[in-house]
Amino acid sequence: MDKRNFAFDKTNFILLAVSMVIVVIGFLLMTGPASTDAAYEPDIFSVRRVKVAPVVCLIGFVSMIYAVIRKPKQ
Repeated sequence: MDKRNFAFDKTNFILLAVSMVIVVIGFLLMTGPASTDAAYEPDIFSVRRVKVAPVVCLIGFVSMIYAVIRKPKQ
């Protein structure tokens, strides 16, 4: 089968995998203890969970879009 028939090349798949790992890291940064009725957890408003993790996820999603749109070299 001719390689020109494929929409993605090896680099596209590598970029997609790296982007997926970045998104998973962003979601892992959002995890932490939750508040309950018995105890209030102030960590739910930490900088890591409110600012850093969403930016990391956004970077991962934007890089996924780039990996899909990127045109393989001939």
